[in-house]
Amino acid sequence: MRKVSFAEFGGPDVLQLVDAEEPHAGPGRIRIAVRAAGVNPVDWRVREGQVLGAHPVELPSGVGLDAAGVVDEVGEGVTGVEVGDRVFGEGADTYADFAVLGAWARMPEGLAFEEAAGYPSVVETALRVMREVGVRPGQTLLVSGASGGVGSAVLQIARERGVTVIGTAGAANQEYLRDLGAVATTYGEGWVERVRRLGEVHAALDLAGSGVIRELVELTGSPERVVSIADLGAPEFGVRFSGVAGSVPAALAEAVDLISRGKLHIPVEKSYSLAEAASAHIDSQAGHTRGRRVLVI
Repeated sequence: MRKVSFAEFGGPDVLQLVDAEEPHAGPGRIRIAVRAAGVNPVDWRVREGQVLGAHPVELPSGVGLDAAGVVDEVGEGVTGVEVGDRVFGEGADTYADFAVLGAWARMPEGLAFEEAAGYPSVVETALRVMREVGVRPGQTLLVSGASGGVGSAVLQIARERGVTVIGTAGAANQEYLRDLGAVATTYGEGWVERVRRLGEVHAALDLAGSGVIRELVELTGSPERVVSIADLGAPEFGVRFSGVAGSVPAALAEAVDLISRGKLHIPVEKSYSLAEAASAHIDSQAGHTRGRRVLVI
């Protein structure tokens, strides 16, 4: 089968499309014929060799956590899913023709593989950081870097929970943020004062890693009210860096519920082939994403 792999840490050029042995579903796992794989910032952070704790890497290594596809192997002890089912979920080395998943859910009716592949890690992360930052209904949450996948999920989940969101993004994504229910403003010079004029901020999320931790602490009044998923230097300011996933099955169940009720939709900004994985990483690292990027197999 085809698989995207890297034998050394480095830039996008270390990614290679190789022939590899097919993985198989062990106990408690399923294997899918991958139809689409999500492209997440953690993918290129791991490829670069960043120390993320939750993602130890042995070289050579595959790439990818999220995927959607058709079940073709069911491991021992697995119930509630059959060969031929359309599922999405999280596993390992999902930039490939076949991948083994450790957490999955049946895809909601009408959801395309391409879109489904963009949800698992994104929704888990959104739910986790909202829980960790402790924002409550009636409060205001500031989201720095709000137009990407996690930001798109946070905005919609917050709206569903009665939380007001102020989102920062580039000028081209202001209307997108408003469409998702956020009070939108641009980043760049003067952004802190622009946020202050929008009202009190009770909690803040750093989703872009653009060096704004100090300002987020200033705006919320306490490092305990800020969580980052993108700035490894956040702990220097007393801010929690969140990099260890919580319950993916629970997140997938909530994603299915929200999608089925029309409360969550994250658009796919761009699709790539497996051979274009390096280009997908380059674009992901450049930021300014509106929604998700995925590989279509």
